[in-house]
Amino acid sequence: MLTEAYQHLQQYFGYSTFRAGQEELIKRVLNNEHTLGILPTGGGKSICFQIPALVKTGTTIVISPLISLMKDQVDALTAAGIPAAFINSSLSRNEYEDTVYSLRNGDYKLLYAAPERFESPSFIGLLNSIDISMIVFDEAHCISQWGHDFRPSYRSIIQNIEQLSSSPVIMALTATATKEVEQDICRLLDIHDENTIITGFSRDNLSFHIMKGVNKRDYIESFVRKHKNQSGIIYTSSRKEADQLYTFLNGKNVKTAKYHAGLSEQERKNEQNRFVYDEVELMVATNAFGMGIDKSNVRYVIHYNMPRNIEAYYQEAGRAGRDGEESKCILLFAPQDIQLQKFLIEESNLDYTMKEQEYFKLKQMTHYCHTEKCLQSYIVEYFGDTSAENCGKCSNCQDQRESVDITSEALMIFSCVKRMEERFGVTLTAQVLKGSSNKRIKELGFQNLSTYGLLKNRKEKEITDIINFLLAGGYLQLTDGKYPVVKLSALALPALKGETNIHMKIALAPERVEGAENEELFTRLRALRKEIADREKIPPYVVFADTALKEMCTYFPRDKAEMLQVKGVGQAKYEKYGETFLGEIQSFLQDNPEITPAPAAVPSSSSSPAKSSGDNDVASHILSYNMYMDNMSIKEIAKERNFSSMTIQNHIFKAIKEGKPIDWDMLFDEELENEVLVAASKVGHEKLKPIKEELGELADYFTIKAVLTKHDLA
Repeated sequence: MLTEAYQHLQQYFGYSTFRAGQEELIKRVLNNEHTLGILPTGGGKSICFQIPALVKTGTTIVISPLISLMKDQVDALTAAGIPAAFINSSLSRNEYEDTVYSLRNGDYKLLYAAPERFESPSFIGLLNSIDISMIVFDEAHCISQWGHDFRPSYRSIIQNIEQLSSSPVIMALTATATKEVEQDICRLLDIHDENTIITGFSRDNLSFHIMKGVNKRDYIESFVRKHKNQSGIIYTSSRKEADQLYTFLNGKNVKTAKYHAGLSEQERKNEQNRFVYDEVELMVATNAFGMGIDKSNVRYVIHYNMPRNIEAYYQEAGRAGRDGEESKCILLFAPQDIQLQKFLIEESNLDYTMKEQEYFKLKQMTHYCHTEKCLQSYIVEYFGDTSAENCGKCSNCQDQRESVDITSEALMIFSCVKRMEERFGVTLTAQVLKGSSNKRIKELGFQNLSTYGLLKNRKEKEITDIINFLLAGGYLQLTDGKYPVVKLSALALPALKGETNIHMKIALAPERVEGAENEELFTRLRALRKEIADREKIPPYVVFADTALKEMCTYFPRDKAEMLQVKGVGQAKYEKYGETFLGEIQSFLQDNPEITPAPAAVPSSSSSPAKSSGDNDVASHILSYNMYMDNMSIKEIAKERNFSSMTIQNHIFKAIKEGKPIDWDMLFDEELENEVLVAASKVGHEKLKPIKEELGELADYFTIKAVLTKHDLA
């Protein structure tokens, strides 16, 4: 029988040898043994049941979750000369009757059906009228309640196939199954351990990358242009984001298709075909897209948001490089992605146990985004395979950042967690170490702890990053649930005893090219200048000369003092136009967080710039901050200092970013904070206006920017 299998492999598929695991799986089902195969995406799962279907007498029934998957597989089999068909809701009555007639006549070697079909007594009756050689559970993780894509309709099949008059051999196949899911599948389908074939989870042709703190749209536009003539998929967490990104990319003349559940069935089919048939190179989609899409030449998969769990991420990312060629999998991580996923878990209809399971998986996904281990190894170990070596090509393996000893900081964090009785989360722990004076810390009396303010010289985000690193490394543990709590783990003991040191990589200071103006900012400032000139009916050069604009685009002045050092900007012109241009420069820097202007970057001019009354030698933004902390309102400060309210707000946030303390509870509560983060996750944090439109009257611009500043997103 195996000889015949090799003949069919060559005749119908054009291969002379099987891939890893395929022959073992085929041998077992040909010996009528129930079998489970766990092969990576692109590992050739379909061959594992298509070849036995040709060898065995009768018809193989393939349980498939998606209509598009059935059609693609049947079209491919028919093109190869293998008689196959499907039964689903897309068939007309005449097509259905013709298919049933041919099926009863023994014309098909394979029949694809949706799991819901097995709930129909007439369908069970149809199956009892034919000779069934095998039943295949494709995407078998859907049968397990512990799987990332559990479908109750899959599970109900088991009791329904027991109504069959025959007992055909069962094969289950999946690409993503943890040990728990694997055991659940075997228990439900009566598959013995020795008949479980796992070929490993590693995808050697894929390189995994995590990008943090980037402007997502700019990054994607740049990446897509650099990889022109290559097929790619971009996954978003919501329909709205998919629509917005689709509009943005097409507006940049990047031919893009889109796919999500909000489109009609015909629209989804048309968009999918545009992508599959290479009419467009890029697909922007939610996770509704991709299962069973047999497009082998996808060169990259980008996740616009962090998925909820590693199983879903690996399945979606694994749609890159199915042909074995080198391909990239990129995750654009932002902290608010975690808040969004928590929101989606809470809004789901899952019971308490399942929600706890989802929170556990979300925690593992978050650790993936913060680990410094090889990303491929981290994923493979998650699925229970500890044999993987470092891939050498992921963003962590190629990370050239300097590794520094953070043992001292880690011990302070361990001590703080212990003194807080291991009862609080990451944010509050970081705030205590920072020395925050917010209301909750005072209510709990944490300002009296010996660890209070131990890391006051670090930004709160830096402390949070170290805590997340210690969590990902296993030195700390995070409980499951909506409000996870930080606890010490056994791995922290050697460091506490002074037996080992802890190292963490830190970002190198970004290089800055002096004397070269930023062309994008120059374009924006020219447009602003033209707008002002048209309004005042004067030539643009009268506002500011090109030389002045170019110097602004080289040195990025941040306040009045620095703007007045730009050649061509005098006191009078500053009073008329300076604040407007500073606002545009600040907006540009917010849109491009990767650009970090060097301190005191603007060269000194021959004359000293004038200072605002009362500034003395205190930096302008610090003076505004001090006045705000003295309980003056922004409006009062603006009037006192003869600045706009927007400038005063920018002064305050600039001071906070430089490490000045702020009681966030004065500005917003936790509920409003989460609302802003969820809105930012949906529409992006690059611009404030879309977030404001998403929130409506819930929050003003100042509050929105405060939340984004706290999370280092502004």
